[in-house]
Amino acid sequence: MGENEVMIRSGTTPLLQYWVTGRPYPGECECGDQYLVAGFAGGALAAVIDGLGHGERAAEAAKHAVGILAEHASEPVVTLMQRCHEKLRRMRGVVMTLASFSETDSTMTWLGVGNVECMLLRAGAQSTKPASPLLRGGIVGDRLPPLLPATVPVQQGDLLLLATDGIASAFIRDLRYPEEPQGLINHLFSQYARNTDDALILGVQWTNGATRPATPGS
Repeated sequence: MGENEVMIRSGTTPLLQYWVTGRPYPGECECGDQYLVAGFAGGALAAVIDGLGHGERAAEAAKHAVGILAEHASEPVVTLMQRCHEKLRRMRGVVMTLASFSETDSTMTWLGVGNVECMLLRAGAQSTKPASPLLRGGIVGDRLPPLLPATVPVQQGDLLLLATDGIASAFIRDLRYPEEPQGLINHLFSQYARNTDDALILGVQWTNGATRPATPGS
C-alpha cells in the first residue's frame, strides 16, 4: 500500500457496486460515522449516518440507525427517516442522508437531514456540475424538519458520493467523473479527512445489474 493510500472496503448488490472508507476520531476505537448499502427486491438503499459528536455514544446511535434501515430497507425514504427519528429519541441523535434506487424506472430518491454531503456524478459528464439533494437542518431523534425527498433519473455508471462532515467540504472542488471510483475515494479521503472528527466517505455506482471488472487490490 502506498503512502497516501487508505483502506477501502468494497461490495456489490444486484444493482449497485460500492466503495467505502472511514475511521474514528484519532485515539478512539468506536466510530460515530456509519454506512449501509442494502439490496432489496427491485432496488437498493444507500445511507450514511453521523452520530452527534464522536466516541461510544455517537457510534451506538449511528449503529442503531443502521439496524433500523437494514430491517426496513425497501420502505420509502420518508418512512425510514421517521422510523429512525422515533427510535433514536432516547439516544444521542444523528444526521443522515438516504438514497433509495428503483430498478423499475431507473430512478433514485434521496433525502437528507443534517450535513452528510451527497453528490451525484453523471457517467461520462466530466464537466457537468454534480447534482445534490436539498439538505434540511435538523437532528434525527431530536428535531426533525419537514421532509422533502426528491427523485432523479439514474443511468448505468452514475456515481453517488456521500461524506460526513469529517471530510472537509472543499472535497467538492475535486469532483470529476472517475475511470476508477476506488481511486477517487482514496484521493478524497487522503486529502480531505479531518483529524478533529470521525470521518467516512461512501461511493455507490448504479450498475443496473451489469458487472464491472474488480479493481486490483480491492
